[in-house]
Amino acid sequence: MTRSIRDWLWIVVFATLVTFSVPWFLWGSSTVVAGLPVWLWWHVGWMGVASVAFALFARTGWDRLMGVETAPVRGGDP
Repeated sequence: MTRSIRDWLWIVVFATLVTFSVPWFLWGSSTVVAGLPVWLWWHVGWMGVASVAFALFARTGWDRLMGVETAPVRGGDP
């Protein structure tokens, strides 16, 4: 099985999501924004980014990278 550029792009996106899911660069920071530590805001924002990435993946890359056959989309009357 050969991988397309789109497949490699998704692999890089998910590797990036995993790499930065733990804010190691914020360890030891005591900065507080709006009453919460900045590392907690990082997690809130990162979960938003991860949600958008997974939604896009589910629409465009799921069938190829998960090895799932897609059913043709039918329109019109049931």
